[in-house]
Amino acid sequence: MKITSAKVFVGGPGRNYVTLKIETDAGLYGLGDATLHNRETLSAKYLEDYLIPCLIGKDPLKSEDTWQYFYRGAYFRRGPVAMAAIGAIDMALWDLKGKIAGLPVYQLLGGKSRESALVYAHATGPDLDQLLDTIAHYQSQGYKAIRVQCGIPGMPTESYGVAGKGEDSRHFLTHFDSLPKEEIWDSGKYLRYMPTVFERIRDRFGPELKLLHDVHHRLLPREAAAFGKEIEQYDLFWLEDPTPAEDQSALRLIRQHTTVPIAIGEVFNSVWDCKQLIEDELIDFIRIAVSYGGGITPVRRIVDLAALHHVRTGFHGAPSHSPISMAAQGHLNLWAPNFGIQEYLVLGTPECDALFPSEHRYDKGAFYVSDTPGLGVDFDETEAGRYSYERSYHPVVRLEDGTLWNY
Repeated sequence: MKITSAKVFVGGPGRNYVTLKIETDAGLYGLGDATLHNRETLSAKYLEDYLIPCLIGKDPLKSEDTWQYFYRGAYFRRGPVAMAAIGAIDMALWDLKGKIAGLPVYQLLGGKSRESALVYAHATGPDLDQLLDTIAHYQSQGYKAIRVQCGIPGMPTESYGVAGKGEDSRHFLTHFDSLPKEEIWDSGKYLRYMPTVFERIRDRFGPELKLLHDVHHRLLPREAAAFGKEIEQYDLFWLEDPTPAEDQSALRLIRQHTTVPIAIGEVFNSVWDCKQLIEDELIDFIRIAVSYGGGITPVRRIVDLAALHHVRTGFHGAPSHSPISMAAQGHLNLWAPNFGIQEYLVLGTPECDALFPSEHRYDKGAFYVSDTPGLGVDFDETEAGRYSYERSYHPVVRLEDGTLWNY
């Protein structure tokens, strides 16, 4: 069996998904996701101009050799653009491998370690009362774990990932504009207010709710250490990205001062970004995504490394990942002995279901992977014709005096 062609599609409902379809002379095809959030055309061009020409004629079953060929054979290794493109190829080859074998990918990885994967929802609100109502809504939908983000009184602008006044926070997805929106940030206001938010949540919903929170890299190491120590009493499931991920020594200072579980890694794209953090046990959850991380092949190795050091998985699962990479992570979640939790914001909308048909499902706070051979997701090319690329940006963050700050 040989690879005969590969096509790239860019576009989707509300997001610029980058979908790779690899076709073989046996009439089978595999699907991968190369979506690089708000830089989507880069990974698409990397695939089209550099990787796909080298795929034609290769054996689709040799996924390991193909991964090594593209990673080791490049002068410039790693980096989000290259790893997203390689990751899409790797996902598509695992999808093909499962279809050829007649097995879901989790069976190829070693079989199930559990029947379903715990997932968490995003609850947000421009004020605390609306946030509490949103948490109650998600609890009524069966979620046992919820990430909470709240507007901060006195903050000059809305903060990233927080619904604005008048928006429906029960189904809120962050908006991205055609040019960067500028937000104003004040760490002091945040640090004074957020402990009161956690207190109110625990008072209303009790100790059983698994509570997560994302700082979006915006604190200094000293601030994050003090904040973690102050909020230990509220028993968070995790505190995500307290400081910029590239300054890994900051995690050591935080670890010395607080026992709050730390999650980090959604911007990582190889084992070399997290190896020291895992081996020194400076984090509790690794957030790397299958798409940005180069595919199933390398992420499986990261999961195995993490298992040796009491670090659990918590793969990134924002809408910047298409249902294809979410399915790939779903299979890893069923297999991984050190599974922790899965962010869940993609599958289940009518538009995504039409573009990416699958039998994977959410039920009562958990994600269930179907037994369809391969990744278990299809792609409707006719439906894809409805969508085209639309430029978008993450916000830029400044302090009140105009100083640029960490997103």
